[in-house]
Amino acid sequence: MDRVSSTMKQVSNPLPKVLSRRAGGGGLEAERESFERAQTVSINKAINAQEVAVKEKHARTCILGTHHEKGAQTFWSVVNRLPLSGNAVLCWKFCHVFHKLLRDGHSNVLKDSVRYKNELSDMSRMWGHLSEGYGQLCSIYLKLLRTKMEFHTKNPRFPGNLQMSDRQLDEAGENDVNNFFQLTVEMFDYLECELNLFQTVFSSLDMSRSVSVTAAGQCRLAPLIQVILDCSHLYDYTVKLLFKLHSCLPADTLQGHRDRFLEQFRKLKDLFYRSSNLQYFKRLIQIPQLPENPPNFLRASALSEHISPVVVIPAEASSPDSEPITDLVEMDTASQSLFDNKFDDIFGSSFSCDPFNFNSQNGMSKDDKDRLIEQLYGEIAGLKEELENFKAESTRGAVQLRGRASELEAELAEQQHLKQQAQDESEFLRTELEELKKQREDTEKAQRSLTEIERRAQANEQRYSKLKEKYSELVQNHADLLRKNAEVTKQITVARQAQGDVEREKKELEDSFQRVSEQAQRKSQEQAEVLETLKRELAASRQELQVVQGTLESSTQAGAEQNTRIASLEQERDRLSQAAEQHRDEMAALQAELQQLQDTLSREQENSRTELETLQTQLRDKESTERALQQRLAEEQLSLLQGTAREAERMVQDALTRMEDPAHISCTGSADCLLSRTLAASECAERLRDAHSKYLSDGAAVGSLLPCLALFAHLVSDTLLQGSATSHVAPVEPADRLLELCKQCGSAAVSYLSALQDPGTVASADCSLVTACLGQISTIGEELRPRGLDVRQEELGDLVDKEMAATAAAIETASARIEEMLSKARAGDTGVKLEVNERILGSCTGLMQAIHVLVLASKDLQREIVESGRGAASPKEFYAKNSRWTEGLISASKAVGWGATVMVDAADLVVQGKGTFEELMVCSREIAASTAQLVAASKVKADKDSANLCKLQQASRGVNQATASVVASTKAGRSQVEEKDSMDFSSMTLTQIKRQEMDSQVRVLELENQLQKERQKLGELRKKHYELAGVAEGWEEDAAD
Repeated sequence: MDRVSSTMKQVSNPLPKVLSRRAGGGGLEAERESFERAQTVSINKAINAQEVAVKEKHARTCILGTHHEKGAQTFWSVVNRLPLSGNAVLCWKFCHVFHKLLRDGHSNVLKDSVRYKNELSDMSRMWGHLSEGYGQLCSIYLKLLRTKMEFHTKNPRFPGNLQMSDRQLDEAGENDVNNFFQLTVEMFDYLECELNLFQTVFSSLDMSRSVSVTAAGQCRLAPLIQVILDCSHLYDYTVKLLFKLHSCLPADTLQGHRDRFLEQFRKLKDLFYRSSNLQYFKRLIQIPQLPENPPNFLRASALSEHISPVVVIPAEASSPDSEPITDLVEMDTASQSLFDNKFDDIFGSSFSCDPFNFNSQNGMSKDDKDRLIEQLYGEIAGLKEELENFKAESTRGAVQLRGRASELEAELAEQQHLKQQAQDESEFLRTELEELKKQREDTEKAQRSLTEIERRAQANEQRYSKLKEKYSELVQNHADLLRKNAEVTKQITVARQAQGDVEREKKELEDSFQRVSEQAQRKSQEQAEVLETLKRELAASRQELQVVQGTLESSTQAGAEQNTRIASLEQERDRLSQAAEQHRDEMAALQAELQQLQDTLSREQENSRTELETLQTQLRDKESTERALQQRLAEEQLSLLQGTAREAERMVQDALTRMEDPAHISCTGSADCLLSRTLAASECAERLRDAHSKYLSDGAAVGSLLPCLALFAHLVSDTLLQGSATSHVAPVEPADRLLELCKQCGSAAVSYLSALQDPGTVASADCSLVTACLGQISTIGEELRPRGLDVRQEELGDLVDKEMAATAAAIETASARIEEMLSKARAGDTGVKLEVNERILGSCTGLMQAIHVLVLASKDLQREIVESGRGAASPKEFYAKNSRWTEGLISASKAVGWGATVMVDAADLVVQGKGTFEELMVCSREIAASTAQLVAASKVKADKDSANLCKLQQASRGVNQATASVVASTKAGRSQVEEKDSMDFSSMTLTQIKRQEMDSQVRVLELENQLQKERQKLGELRKKHYELAGVAEGWEEDAAD
């Protein structure tokens, strides 16, 4: 009987369930809830953290769900709750499922997914920072999905699976070659992303092992099926579009398209070949093979040879998880027939018709006792069915509660992770706050140091009265101010960066807190709903148990004949009661665990809220501190500007005062130096105007204004003093105009600097009047400027080369003449005279050789200077641009050539006995001075580290040694001659000696008087020579530069 009862229970149980489910699910809301539940389960099973390939049946359920609801709202609502940023495998499987939905899902999937495009981009950048595992794969896959969404958004005619006919492809371009051109470029980009994912997946696998048969390898290879499907269509369409473009555009225009297609063709062919050899793809997809050679787009008939690659997916074998579900009503009928057959085998066919018809067996009529037994059997069968139902429902409830507990544990772990992140961010903000405090202390120290410096500056100004010492102190103060300004500017930059970081972290914390609050509220509501459901189920279970107990109690009062059977039923009842009690205990334990989880979640939320408030308070304190620092910095910058402008005004005022000083009247200057100072002051005024504009637009740019302000005052003061000095040597009328313009320029500069000191007039301060006055001063300076050499500037380059060549030729000629004189002396002279002449001419020859070496070194250095300084200009343009320096070179070259010629003439006269030794020594010294002038002229524009400059200096020292040798040889020769011609007074009388003595004294006096006059004449000649050379060759200008 127990077997019969269990069989009846198994057969008669499913039908009421199906009927009750169908009767209860008629409403739209219930159907929607059931659909969302089924979709949630399928999506969670498809997208999980296990490193296995996505099951096809779960992905197919997701695709059918999008067609059912005509969109992807349910998909995204479930996906948004998944921790995609915390698990790379989970993100990889999400990309795979989402790729399937974009291809095979409803057309509205793209519209519902466009809003999440930025989130996908952020996730792609985040995973791109990982170089191992699935990090790079997820980053590239997310870029591919974003590119696919953008492509289908721009080209809505293309379906998600990219299947189009040739006519539809032509309609997509609207018969416009520009559209076809742009569409081809977009397809190239699309295909490039597909190939990047293809190559990255292959490079991440160890191809030396059979990775395609492992679960991890299949997890990485599974998405490539969708990539192969996309690539086959994209390749086909690009080939057709390129043939169409080549029929409309020149081949040269499409060269870039052909090169890009060729590169992608090679990659795609290689990847298709490698994929076709993998065992995993052989049973799932038939991959086409591309032709051996790419299509020839330059031949229009090649289009007929093109064969579109077709990817074949074989029919899938039926699997247990993909078999359709049999109708429950039909199953019930089959189960009923099976039960009847088994019943006939046990009790016979007649008994199966009426199993409880005891009259047909013994012929006895039913009495009350039989009816009671039949009634008890029926009640026992009903009780067993209800108990089994209760047991099944209890089991399902326990499973659901365990699953819910697992979900709550996962959420608790996620909340703990968020808490840890918040703690890390709080620690980072505390560190930033400590750094800001240190920076504030440094700023206060800098302020105290700046105050001390200003106090010292004032004391020094009162202590020193002379202009030169005051100017040195101003320069020192200006340097200190620049260093402090650089430090303050650096602190501003650091403070701004810290403020930006704090604002960004504040926004992130607010967003994180908002998400945590929303999730906590949502979880609390769901937990409350689950708890209410469990309470209702527990109450129903208790009522059913009471009914069962009542029924069992009534059955125990039945007849005594059934005591044995009733006892067995009571044992079964006790067993079921124990099971119910165990279920009740499990329910209580689960409720306690649920309550504990709720308490833990509440504490975590409270702690997070407290920490967030603390961080917000710290952020507000930090912002107020930064505002105070910025205000203090602005005040310090204004103070720096006022102090610098005050010192600059004092400098200009001192220059104006010196112009009226009688001691300055004796100072003179040249127009060239005035022009150079005026030009420098004008350029500085332009830079000052630009720096002033930048300061008005951005107060932090005071660092560029202060140096310009100090330099402006320095150059204007120099210009005023140089203009006053130039007016002292100029004609009366230009001198008066020049002096008046200098005073106007000084007054305008003082007015401008005074305006910079007043915060109300800083914006309106203008130095254009100073610039105008400087221009007028420059005009007068041009009028007073001497013309220099009567050579045009374009001829200076040729003249330099000519003079250097003439100098070298003169030295060679002088050397030849000295050799000739030495030969003659050896042929015609003997004794002491020959010895003296050979020594003098030998030293002269050495001097000529040293001068020759110096001239060659000067040429090399001059060539280096021209090459390094001319840039893109020609040498002639460089000489014309540096005309003063060029004229100095010409003058020095002429002096060297002339000195060599004069010295040879003097040596010739000395050898012939017609000249004096003193004339030869003076000539040698003069030629040494001329070579020194040439060295100085060449050294002006040379680099101090130049190798040619070192050679020139060494050659100059050689000339000095050779000159000393000539002088020494001359003196030695003169001594020998004087010893030879020694005076003999032995034959003279006393009167003759007295007469000679008186004549000698007269001669001495005459010579001393003549020597004094010659020395005065020499001094005047040298003074006039230096004045003329300075004006003509721009020595003053070079010295000023």
